[in-house]
Amino acid sequence: MVSSPSTGVQIQRGRPTPRSGANIIRATHGEYQVTDLDRAYAFYVDALGFVVTERTTDALYLRGFEERDHHSLVLRKGAAPGASHLAFKVASDDDLDRLEHFASAAGLRTIDVPADQEPGHGRALRFHDPFGLPLEFVARMRQEERLLQRFDLYRGAQVMRFDHFNCQLPNVAEAYAWYSSELGFGCSEYTVSDDGRLWAAWLQRKQNVHDLALMNGTGPRVHHFGFWVTDPMSVLRACDVLAASGWAHAIERGPGRHGLSNAFFLYLRDPDGNRIELYASDYLLADPDWEPIRWTLNDPRRATFWGHMAPPSWFDEAACCLSFENGEALPMTAGMLQDRPDHVT
Repeated sequence: MVSSPSTGVQIQRGRPTPRSGANIIRATHGEYQVTDLDRAYAFYVDALGFVVTERTTDALYLRGFEERDHHSLVLRKGAAPGASHLAFKVASDDDLDRLEHFASAAGLRTIDVPADQEPGHGRALRFHDPFGLPLEFVARMRQEERLLQRFDLYRGAQVMRFDHFNCQLPNVAEAYAWYSSELGFGCSEYTVSDDGRLWAAWLQRKQNVHDLALMNGTGPRVHHFGFWVTDPMSVLRACDVLAASGWAHAIERGPGRHGLSNAFFLYLRDPDGNRIELYASDYLLADPDWEPIRWTLNDPRRATFWGHMAPPSWFDEAACCLSFENGEALPMTAGMLQDRPDHVT
């Protein structure tokens, strides 16, 4: 374990045994609310090349070329943009029962979603975590044709699969402790402030760098959904396609390489301002004794290995979390620590 001298937060090696008893496999899909489905289609499908599994009167269900689950991104029509839920796949329906018992015992209101209430979906469980993030857990989804070797269909960024969520919360140390001890997430890499307090944590269930990143900042907010592409050329191709098709203004940050995670990245804003990341070239993380990698907030190579700065919008702007109760934006609180490195103004 690695302890923060100021707070006593312990960053554990490997993946702890979850107190909930549930076997969470991976991040599986996210849902953004958008104000215009046709405009969203033009960006995500026509420009970026996401695969359309299904379209209803109020939603688009999209996936990547190697994915067999019915969808990994839902775009639902609404009055204002925001993040409706962050979904994780579990091993079995029994895990949903364990999570329901765990959440109810912790005083978290749960919503049981029957199978097929949403296209392609098995039974699901929803609740807000103690910090306001809207979580969904699902064991089964309808299987679709895998298009990995349908090279004749590849378009745009050639998105392969969903990879991770990145969220902003006021107290990352508290959230890290909950996700590691209660849900059994391991930590691959983390960032501390100059005085040693936990500023961000990259948490994983599948065997790569992360399924969920927690960053200090005003929250709860969803910073981005991350989608895995095969290589840096896919990221560069996406830039060319976006520029050629009139979407150059959607490029917010990158292309570049993160020091943290080693990933080659590109951050994009959809027509409603919801953010996605195209993400390639991270690494395998399979050993149970993995020692998390420590970064300091003001190390310029942490966020961008080449040293160039993120724009202020990358810290200031993110999607609000929508309530399961009424669909309205949840109230937010400013972060406990400074919300960006000293070299970003």
